[in-house]
Amino acid sequence: MPQALRFADPTDAAIPIRLVTPDGAEAALAALAEGPRGWAEHHGFAGALGQVCTLPGEAGLPALVLIGTGSASDRQRRRFALGAAIADLPRATYALEEALDGPDGEEIALGYLLSLYRFERYRQPAPDKAALVAPAGLDTARLERIAAGEALTRDLINTPAEDMGPDALEAAARQLAADCGAEVTVIAGDDLLTQGFPLIHTVGRAAARAPRLIELRWGTGARKLTLVGKGVCFDTGGLNLKPGSSMGLMKKDMGGAATVLGLARMIMTEGLDLSLRVLIPAVENAVSGASFRPGDIFRARNGKTVEINNTDAEGRLVLADALAYAVEAPCDRIISMATLTGAARVAVGPDIAPFFTDDDGLAEALSLAAAKVADPVWRLPFHTPYEAMIEPGIADLDNAPSGGFAGSITAALFLRRFVGGAAPYAHFDIYGWCPAAMPARPKGGAGQGARALFRLLTTEGAA
Repeated sequence: MPQALRFADPTDAAIPIRLVTPDGAEAALAALAEGPRGWAEHHGFAGALGQVCTLPGEAGLPALVLIGTGSASDRQRRRFALGAAIADLPRATYALEEALDGPDGEEIALGYLLSLYRFERYRQPAPDKAALVAPAGLDTARLERIAAGEALTRDLINTPAEDMGPDALEAAARQLAADCGAEVTVIAGDDLLTQGFPLIHTVGRAAARAPRLIELRWGTGARKLTLVGKGVCFDTGGLNLKPGSSMGLMKKDMGGAATVLGLARMIMTEGLDLSLRVLIPAVENAVSGASFRPGDIFRARNGKTVEINNTDAEGRLVLADALAYAVEAPCDRIISMATLTGAARVAVGPDIAPFFTDDDGLAEALSLAAAKVADPVWRLPFHTPYEAMIEPGIADLDNAPSGGFAGSITAALFLRRFVGGAAPYAHFDIYGWCPAAMPARPKGGAGQGARALFRLLTTEGAA
């Protein structure tokens, strides 16, 4: 179970918090009694973003907390800073003086919840952080469900591969299904060959822990959504072995699987009216005598042949079989998520989730939804003229085109070949990791794109 990220009971006695803008700081201080005003002036309170001034009351206990909101541009530069400032207050229960509403209010409240997250599986729990009474004016129960989905994603990514192999990822999916009333089926080991998933088997066959395809199903709604997440639980690079500096973060190479499971948790606990299907090809790309080799050619589930020119381009292989399986059933939308290419990081950095789709309406709606929930995404093109780059001549497809150009686009084009026009499709090439601590996002595993997708699905369902 993910860590419980919750608001305090609205009936709890609480210290009031007053949010103060830089333009309103002078008036806010003038409205205080002489003693508190002098205290705030002495401490230079001016309403800067995240600036905190605790005004003492009787017996030394806080009577009021002032927190600066900064300017709109300040908040754009450091999203979730206000929520993080609240969570970092001295341990006590607090309540905002005014109700929150709209996207700005949701960002403050969600930022507070996400700031409560700590990964403590391997260490002693830290003291509790500040408790915030559920703010009025928001659907705080929904925000708690979103935070729980994000916590699940972070927990799965942060867990080392020793404890998060394909078997443990399956166990996490089964636990989620048990919690939410879903069903899980799994095809593992050599059964992948007999049931038509040769690429998943190929990538995972060298590892001690058997490769598998995990399938979760939930709901009976008319809208049919399929989520596909890359579940490479550790990636050595295979025979094209990664250097140590590149291998150190490869526990996060199942970030796509972790993110779709977190999104699935949001969808199921929200009770959205749809039929949900989650597909996770879970493997470990290991090195042994059974490793697949550069130059090998394999046939995918849908019959397309793939020449292997780099065994470190394995994520697209396992996703290919899963996507080919996804389109065998009617579906209104397919979303794949994967920590797929370093090229995506070069293009947009670690904080933005690039996505690909041929559906202009979906792209526009997704970008608007992302802006509402401070979950940045950016559309990159399925540039069809680059198709020739993934056609090696000796086989239908090349898993690692030479030349180094447009790596994220060619990987996305490779995946699109396995969906064709069977359903509207979007692919996210995520990083799944915060390289440095930021407000509400500690260094470590991070969900990307899930909150934007959840917002889109929720608003579509209400339309």
